[in-house]
Amino acid sequence: WAKVAPLVRGRIVETCKCEGRAVAKGDFLARLDDAELKALLAELSARAEFLRLEVERQRQLVQSRVVSPQAFERATSEHGQAQAAVGAARERLSQLTLRAPIDGIVLRSDGEVGEVVATENVLFWVGKPKPLWVVGEVDEEDIPFVSVGQKVLIKADAFAGRTLSGEVAQITPKGDPINKNFRVRIALPDDTPLLIGMTVEANIVVASRDDALLVPAGAVSAGRVWVVEDGRARARAVTTGIAGRDRVEIRDGLAGTETIIAEPPAGLADGARVRVRPRS
Repeated sequence: WAKVAPLVRGRIVETCKCEGRAVAKGDFLARLDDAELKALLAELSARAEFLRLEVERQRQLVQSRVVSPQAFERATSEHGQAQAAVGAARERLSQLTLRAPIDGIVLRSDGEVGEVVATENVLFWVGKPKPLWVVGEVDEEDIPFVSVGQKVLIKADAFAGRTLSGEVAQITPKGDPINKNFRVRIALPDDTPLLIGMTVEANIVVASRDDALLVPAGAVSAGRVWVVEDGRARARAVTTGIAGRDRVEIRDGLAGTETIIAEPPAGLADGARVRVRPRS
C-alpha cells in the first residue's frame, strides 16, 4: 500500500468519502483550505499579466528608440520573476489537493472535514487487499537459518486455536544495527483469514523431523537432562537437535520413557532425593 499524507499543514474542506472503494492513480482524495492561496495566485497572475504588457510596451519603445535597451531588459526580468512566482504559487496550490498515488482500494481513510492536519498525519492508505504478507523481525543470530521458501506457522489472537501457514518470501539484505535484527516478509495465501493491520506470532520452520523426542527447553542445561530414578535425581548427558523456544529435540541420551525434571533448580546434586508430584 501507499500512505497518503498532506505536504503542508491545513484544514480539510473536502474528502472523497471513498473508504473501501477502488481508485485510480491521480483520483481525488481530499482538499485542504485553499482560499487564501487562490487569492494570492490571482494577485500574482494579475501582476504577471501587467508586466507582460509592460514588456511589449517597452519593446515598442526600444524599437522607436524612445527608451534604452536596459529599460526593456529590466521589464523582461521583472516579468520573468512574476512568472516564477505564479508557478511557485500554483505548485503550492496543487499540494493542497491529495490524490491517489497508485491504483488500488482505499483501505483506510482518516480525517474529517474541518479538521486541521499536519504533514505527519496519514489521511489515506491506498493499495491492494490481496495478496497479503506478514512483516516480521528476526534476530541477527537467527537470520543465518532463514531462507526464502521456508514454511511459516502463524498464530493470531483473532483466530485462537487455529494455526495458519505462510512462506518466507523476502529477507531484507540490510539489517538494523541498533535493534540487531533483520526484516523478513512472509507471503500469505489468498484465502488467508488475516486482515491488514493484525498482529501475529510467526514461527519460521528452519528444520523438521518426524517422531522427534522433545523435552521442555528449560530441562536442558549444559548438555544434560535431569531424570528421576528410584526417587533420586540423575544427570544424563544428551545430544540435542532442533531447538525451539519451548521445546528441544533429544537425539541421543534418553529413551523417551524417563521421568524428567522440567525445571531443575540451581545447585541440584546428582543423587539428591526428589519427589515426583503429579501435574494437576
